[in-house]
Formats: sequence, C-alpha cells, structure tokens
Amino acid sequence: MLITLSVALFSLLAALHFGTIAMTLWRYLVPRRSAPRGQPFLSLIRPVCGADPIERETLGSSFALDYPQYELIFCAPRENDPSVALVKDLMAQHPARPARLLIGETALTGNPKLNNLFKGVEAARSPWLVMTDSNLLLPPSYLDDLLDCWTSGVGLVSGPPVGSRPESFWAAVEAAFLNTNQARWQLSIDSLGFGFAQGKTLFWRRDLLEQAGGLVALGRELAEDVASTKAVRAQGFRVRLPRKLFAQPLGKRERRPVWHRQLRWSRLRLEGFPIFFMLEIFQGALPPLLLLSTFVGMGLAPLWSLPVLGGLWFGAEWLLARAAGWPSGPRDLAAMIVRDALFPVLWLSTWRSPTIHWRGHRVEAID
Repeated sequence: MLITLSVALFSLLAALHFGTIAMTLWRYLVPRRSAPRGQPFLSLIRPVCGADPIERETLGSSFALDYPQYELIFCAPRENDPSVALVKDLMAQHPARPARLLIGETALTGNPKLNNLFKGVEAARSPWLVMTDSNLLLPPSYLDDLLDCWTSGVGLVSGPPVGSRPESFWAAVEAAFLNTNQARWQLSIDSLGFGFAQGKTLFWRRDLLEQAGGLVALGRELAEDVASTKAVRAQGFRVRLPRKLFAQPLGKRERRPVWHRQLRWSRLRLEGFPIFFMLEIFQGALPPLLLLSTFVGMGLAPLWSLPVLGGLWFGAEWLLARAAGWPSGPRDLAAMIVRDALFPVLWLSTWRSPTIHWRGHRVEAID
C-alpha cells in the first residue's frame, strides 16, 4: 500500500512539473488572435519610494508606451524622497506625455504602498486604473496587453514579474524563483481559469474596486494582491494574467536580501492562502528524487534513473526559460538547482517568521 501511494505521489509530482512547463510553453510559443477592441483612456499610476539605479529605465518606460490615450500619475510619500528628483527629471524629458507627480501619504492602512497610492487613485481621471510598481520595465505594448485580457467575467488583470538581466549568482537564484517556478505556476493556473493577483500590476475598473471597498479594503490583508484576489472572487469575477509576463531587471543581488524577500513572499502566501502554501513542501526536484531514491534502494528502479530524472527535470525548466526569453545560461541552470535545494528550508523557515517588513516598514493588516 505504501509503495502504491509513493508511486502515485511521484507520478503526480512529475506530471505537475512537466505539465505546467508545457502549459507555459504553449502561452509563449503559440500566438493568440485577439478580438478587436477599443482603446479607452487609461490612468497609469506608479508608486515610487527611494531611488534604485534601475528605476530611471523602468520609470522612463512609462513614457514610451504604444497606446494613444493614457495619463501618468507618479505617487511619492514625501517631498524629500530620492525618487522625487528622478521623476521630475523624467517628466521634463517627456513634456508631450500628460504626467503628474503627487506627494504625500494617507495612512488609512498598515500597507505603506497603498497609503502612497490613495492620492493617485483619487486624482485619476479614468475609470480604468493601472497600478504598476516602479521597478517593472514596461514594453511598448504593456497597456494593450493588459486590456486584451479584459473579457467577459474578468474583474482584475494582474501579473507576476519575470526576472531579467541578473548580474550576480544570487540575482540568478532570484530569477529562478520568479521565472521557471512562480511565473510557471501562476501562468498555468491562469490557463485553467483560476488566476491569482500579484501586486506588480493591478489593472482595476474603478467601479469594481469601489464595490470591493477601495484601497482601504485591500489593506485588510497583509498583501494587496491577496486581498485583490479575494475581493474579485467575492464579486463573482475572475483574475486574469497577460499571456506573456513583464520583466523586472534584477541587476546585482546579494544572498541575504534575496533570502529575506523570498521569506516575506512565502509568509504572505501562508497568511493569504494557507492550504495552497502547505502543498509547497512538495515543490521542486527534491521530493521526487527522494522518492525515486527509495525505489532504487528497494530494487524497484535502476540507479541510473536518478541522474536521468534530474537531467529531465531541470532540462525541461531550462528549455522553458530559453523559449520564453528568460535567463537561461549555465549559471541560471545552477541557480535552479540551488533554488530547489532551498525550497524545504524556506518552507520550514516561513512558519517561524511572523513579521513582514517591506522597505523598512512593518506591514500589518488593519480590520
């Protein structure tokens, strides 16, 4: 009986791994014909805080979108924030694009990002609100790609980032977490009609956001993406993801910040969707390799099946990264292996990490 259950679990884990890779490859390799639709006036709202060197490029991409009708609203928490000078400089370089910089915080939630966004949402002139993090690099088709997802039954369009341009090994590890793991799972779940929001991009229709309780309601969870997912589903709508995701340039990353960022996101998943989080202990190559090792020890499988499984497991991930245009060199393959070795450590550490910090702030839900 135990052997039968072990074989069934091994088969399930392998099917999920290779199946989700195939589903993600389909999205990237098979073009989808979009029905012609209008291009309504949109409000693109970008919260800024601090001044990462890459943000001159990522925020600058806001001005170069191939979309005829949109306004830009930048939100900074304080006049002396380092991002303010950068945004003013970018606005001066692009005088033809309608853009505003709003400064100040409305402390109605325990989430500093939402507190920074209140003024932008209130000032936006469009019923279509696109809230986009400052470190996301927007392709020219960004707004069209989001609008293309707005079909019948959709209440929110969102999307996780994919890591691009890693310049250190730990940046490559972060890209391995973001791309062939998190993005692969979220895109596959979206293909099945069960998309989850991710805070890098939140494309709301204003009336649906207001019916959900506005930004205040999103602050009742530790993460606005978790709250957004629940709010949309409570209204009988679905969250959708773009067919292809948008890049977040990573640059150089050190081990400690990468670990703490993954731990924070893991804790948010535990708080927001605990049942799904409990299943995360089975992700990665380690569980199926351990099961296969047991089969080898019992004489049920040959020894050479272990390296074959490892090669197929990570080879399929590498193929996905290559086909999608994500980082896929030898260093990135090594980063995938390190990431999988960290999965059980991360899962266990999450249970012992009750506090969530973001940009120096302790994030708390407010009822």
